[in-house]
Amino acid sequence: MSLSNALEPTTLLEVAGSRSLIREEAIPTRVRLHPKGSLPSRIAVIGNYLPRHCGIATFTTDLCSAISSEYGTARLLALPVNDTEEGYDYPSRVRWSLTQDDVRSYEEAADFLNFNNIDMVCLQHEYGIFGGPAGSNILHLLRRLKMPVVTALHTVLREPDPNQLMVMEEIAELSDRLIVMSQLSSQFLQEIFKVPGSKIDMVPHGVPDLPFLDPNFYKDRFGVEGKAVLLTFGLLSPNKGIENVIQALPQILSKHKNVAYIVAGATHPHILRREGDKYRASLQALAKDIGVEAQVIFHNRFVSPEEMLEFIGAADIYITPYRHEAQVVSGTLAYALGAGKAIISTPYWHAIELLDDRRGALVPFQNPEAIAHKTIELLDTPAASALTCSRERWYGNEWRKVTWKVLRGSAVTAWKLQKCNSPPE
Repeated sequence: MSLSNALEPTTLLEVAGSRSLIREEAIPTRVRLHPKGSLPSRIAVIGNYLPRHCGIATFTTDLCSAISSEYGTARLLALPVNDTEEGYDYPSRVRWSLTQDDVRSYEEAADFLNFNNIDMVCLQHEYGIFGGPAGSNILHLLRRLKMPVVTALHTVLREPDPNQLMVMEEIAELSDRLIVMSQLSSQFLQEIFKVPGSKIDMVPHGVPDLPFLDPNFYKDRFGVEGKAVLLTFGLLSPNKGIENVIQALPQILSKHKNVAYIVAGATHPHILRREGDKYRASLQALAKDIGVEAQVIFHNRFVSPEEMLEFIGAADIYITPYRHEAQVVSGTLAYALGAGKAIISTPYWHAIELLDDRRGALVPFQNPEAIAHKTIELLDTPAASALTCSRERWYGNEWRKVTWKVLRGSAVTAWKLQKCNSPPE
């Protein structure tokens, strides 16, 4: 039976928003049921979900949309994590939500999935989105599940603390397959967390099917028509290093006066709750102090996937000036690469890997002068910029072709392994 056939409409999945569908008896730890079909037909994705404002929410929503557009929607559901008491206004695909710091809600979610005969769980893991030390609350859910689990790891640490090490080791043990989005993540899993390489699949960060259009097509939507546009987008936090691009602007403007720098994105919600919008205010003050206030354009809002495509489309050069190397995945960099943009980046781990083979330019951390020099070089030599973009377009096209196929293959592999290893009913 093919996956497309397996995901035809069914009435087995009922909306379960109350405890009436939860079995209260104790559930043995990790007792796996023998799969009935040849491929998974009822899939649940656990991870943040739009309209919550975070990168994992965008990724999970895109993942579900990609799966449903190819295979159908009736047997696909999402279970996001709420970090506020009031929760979020989720779409109908969300059948259950977890309360971040309530262990019982994780156990009830596992009971819900078991009760509804879910065939496969796909967990989107990031330490910070689950409650407990190092996000350990998610273990209470995983231990109770009776179906195969495929876990996509959005952060793999080179120097985990004892809690982070323990949590990741148990997630690896409880998962049938682990998906990482960079070769370095796979290396860390094997060397630091002692996960067998045979259990790991490397799947590039998915990107939307972005059209390759002239940037001028989008520029008038943001009031930058006729300008060379530099862009950084994503949730703002001090580790983004945006101040280094602002400090580079006077040197850039001395050579190219018609440059605008767009900073698109809201301040990260957790930082906003903790310290307010201090970082954005400091960036605005810096731009004013050095005389580039008119050239720096802030769009202080969470950027929807549709609007994100327009921002990327308007950019001539995309810049990720992050301050630290320890970032194994950058979704914003992946989107820009998939769109075939000229890219300037600091050498954090994911950038080194993605921008290999001259698909972009790497500059040192905390170095405005290097950012200015590389930007001027790209604006001075459109042919060099076009060559970089053409490499990225080819790579982005190949990337889009393989990403969802490999992800599907990982899930199917976990399903088949579980079927072979489970005793008959």
